[in-house]
Amino acid sequence: MNTKWIPSILVAFFSIAAIVFVVKGNFDFAVLAMTVMFAMSNGFRAKSFKEQGYIKEAKWMRYMAVFFGIASVAVLAIITTS
Repeated sequence: MNTKWIPSILVAFFSIAAIVFVVKGNFDFAVLAMTVMFAMSNGFRAKSFKEQGYIKEAKWMRYMAVFFGIASVAVLAIITTS
């Protein structure tokens, strides 16, 4: 399998999981799936930008990935404590 497909498959998996959770009415897990998806997609995009030489954009995407990673941990903490 091509290693460039792995990020796309992971993002697609979490996107589909978010849609499934919304349909089921489990909005806490839908938000968790979306924040994980955003963290991963921004992280992969930051790596891609850096490889293309867009250093400023890569830095911005990395910060966004970190933000959504922290948000994912916060959502997970809220889910487990409720």
